[in-house]
Parts: sequence; structure tokens; C-alpha cells
Amino acid sequence: MTIEPLISAADEKQEVPGLRALTHEWLGAIGENPDREGLLKTPHRVAKAWGFMTAGYQKTLHEAVGDAVFAADGSEMVIVKDIEFYSMCEHHMLPFYGRAHIAYIPDGKILGLSKFARIVDLYSRRLQVQERITTQVADAVQELLAPRGVAVMMEGVHLCMAMRGVQKQNSSTSTSAMRGLFKSDARTRAEFMSAVQGTLRGR
Repeated sequence: MTIEPLISAADEKQEVPGLRALTHEWLGAIGENPDREGLLKTPHRVAKAWGFMTAGYQKTLHEAVGDAVFAADGSEMVIVKDIEFYSMCEHHMLPFYGRAHIAYIPDGKILGLSKFARIVDLYSRRLQVQERITTQVADAVQELLAPRGVAVMMEGVHLCMAMRGVQKQNSSTSTSAMRGLFKSDARTRAEFMSAVQGTLRGR
């Protein structure tokens, strides 16, 4: 007889609806016994974890940044480095993770610094590919601030490469997106690239 674990109403609200039952079936499909003691709460834990890891679907860009756009003078480059990100590959639903570096040149508006991490989280907490997150973050900063230029560089380690397939544990992937002056002016682009030199593996 299967004993249903007790799940609080608060915990249940954090689940992705329907995912608990699907996880129970999945465990059986791979040859496990989902009713053994160690796995009784696993379907709930998975449904709750995926609620967190895909929270980016539930927010808009403007909800993520709130009222943190401010009028400001100045046109010097602003760089926010080493923003950690964690995402799930849309091809194998395995994690990839790394760091994002964002720069922009203001043109009358600036953004609260903590909100750059919020933007990265917004797009990384979905089924994704690194190339798309990089472009989405750059486009989001462009939409919010209409700056003179935006640059985004992301460095990631992909477990779909490290733990399956080619099994290259020491590989990493870099992606970049340039807008405005970062795209048109080589010196501006070089200043940004120099500031964020170094890869995740080299830290």
C-alpha cells in the first residue's frame, strides 16, 4: 500500500501543478520504486524545485525591476560583473550555470545595480539556451534605459556536455551581445572586454 507523504498547503502552493504525479511516473519509468521510503517525498521536492527554477515564466521585465529606473546625468560606462546564473538546458533539461557581465553607457537613465541580477534571473529561470539568455538580457537593458550602448557577456558550464554525450568536463561556453556603441565602436567594445577578462574555469 502506498503511503502518501504529508505536504503542507504552503509547500504545495510552491509546486508546479501536476508535476508531482508526473515525477512519480518518471521514477517508475527509469526502474526505481517511487514508493520506497527514500523517494516518498521526491515527487513533491521535484515539483517544488521546478517551481523555483522556472519562476522566470511568471514575471515580466517591468515586474522584475520595479521602480528602480532613475534619471541621472553622466555618460561613463557602468559595468556589473560576476552575476551568477543557473538555468536548465531546453534540449536535455539538465543544468548549466556560470557568470554574466553587463555593461551600459547611460543616456539620461540608470538602473539600480541589484536589478541587473534580477534581469539575469528572470531569463535564466526558464528552459533556455545560453545564447538566448545573453540576447534577452541585452535587449532588456536596452528597453529599460535606451542607453548609448549595452554589452553582455556570459560564461557557462553545461552539464549536458559534461555528464553525458561528449563528456567534456573542462569545457565552458562564452556568449556575447553588443548594442549601440559597443557594437559600432571598437575601442568601447575593447574596454568592456578587457574589464571582464578571465573565464569561469580560470577563477
